[in-house]
Formats: sequence, C-alpha cells, structure tokens
Amino acid sequence: MTHIPNTRTGRTASLVLACLIAPLPSLAQAPNPEPAAALVLSADGSLVIDTRARLAWPRCVEGMQWTGTTCTGTPLEIDHAQALAHAQARWKAEGLPWRLPRAAELRRLVDKSARTPGLDARLFPAAPSGWYWAVNANVKGGLAGNQYNYGNVEKAQRQGQGGDSLDTTRVNQRFAVDLATGDIRSDAAKFSKLHIRLVRTHSD
Repeated sequence: MTHIPNTRTGRTASLVLACLIAPLPSLAQAPNPEPAAALVLSADGSLVIDTRARLAWPRCVEGMQWTGTTCTGTPLEIDHAQALAHAQARWKAEGLPWRLPRAAELRRLVDKSARTPGLDARLFPAAPSGWYWAVNANVKGGLAGNQYNYGNVEKAQRQGQGGDSLDTTRVNQRFAVDLATGDIRSDAAKFSKLHIRLVRTHSD
C-alpha cells in the first residue's frame, strides 16, 4: 500500500521548526529615542519650548552661553537670593519676563523614560548635574501677591502658624530640584550654592 504523508502535520512541523531557527531580536542597545514631543527647539535653536506647559527654557544654564551648537563657559553657582536677583536682572536687561521656575516646572525637563534619567543632552548640552534652585507657589496662608517675594513667603508662614512666631528653620530653606533624577526637596539651605536655569512663558 502506498503511504500518503499527512500534509497538515508536515506544514505544522515546518512552522515550528522555522520559529525555532529564526534569529532572535538583537539585544544591542537601540539608538536613543527622539526627545519627547512636548519639548521642541525654537526656530533659532537657542530655546527649548515646552509646548504643553507653554514655557521657554534657554538651552544653557545661567553663566554659560549658547554658541549655536553647544553651551560654553562656567555655570553660575549662587545662593537663592542671588538667583532671584539674577532673574530680575536678566528680565530688566532683555525686557523678557525671566524667572526662577517652580519645582514642578523644572522637573518636567527630566526625561525619566531614558535608560539613565536626566536632561536630554541633545536639548540641553553640557548641562552640569546636581541640584538647581526653584520656587513653589503653594505657600500656606493663601497670601496674595508676588509668589517670588520671599518676604511674602515668610509672612504667609507666620499667618499659617496663627501668630507672629516664625519657624526660622523653614525661613532659611528653599526649594531645589535634582535634574539627574527629578527629585524635589523643600529643605535646601538658602545660602547653598546651586545652579540656576531660568524660564519664561512662551507665546506663539
């Protein structure tokens, strides 16, 4: 009797064999993904625009200068009062409302999807690591006024405590953000020497 092979079984076995000998996907590190869609470069390449938060960031930290391809110079390391004064001076010099960022705004720059979280070096080249000064508008007491005026912050803290007693420890502490991790702390000593990255509102 002539033997007739089971073609269905043969096709199934062939498929299984093909799967077993097919090359596995490469485990080599894939190229870095493109920057998050929320962060794009300005037309002249000197700013990074957060399109969702409508904020404009210089590509270089204060003290460094944009050359058209990278940041050069020595980054400033100053205390919190000096950082506020520096922002005011740049606003006055350029006629643009530069300011210290809120902690949550600054943390938005950290790319946590990267293999090593931190700033995207294609957007912020030669950026120094470490902690950066920030401010926070969420002050107890609900005091109206300039949230960047720390006289107002201290007054709000007194009101929040129900009297004129002042927690001197809190008065001497400020907000800072670690741009390597996105961590925020509210207890940075105000006389610490940290880097600063200014921000302003972006309008189309």
